[in-house]
Amino acid sequence: MNSILDNFAAIPAITVLCILAAQAVKLWTPLDNKHLPALCGLLGCVLGVLCFILIPGFIPAENALVAAAFGAVSGWAATGINQIKKQYEEEHHG
Repeated sequence: MNSILDNFAAIPAITVLCILAAQAVKLWTPLDNKHLPALCGLLGCVLGVLCFILIPGFIPAENALVAAAFGAVSGWAATGINQIKKQYEEEHHG
């Protein structure tokens, strides 16, 4: 029996790639940080569709639209992880 958890690896994989992309943008471009959530969501959306097309079965989606939604949420999770880290550092070091 195939469950959604069998293909769960796509979600954290997309999140990690979005975190890395956001860090690269912060380091190497003048783009304002306020645009990073949109960038992460868009990149996650693209990665979700690419995974759906190029690696069938890797992302738990029945069609490209659902794959795009999974990807976008995974990309936005990257932004949330960054904010948790930032708030923790401010509380304990600042």
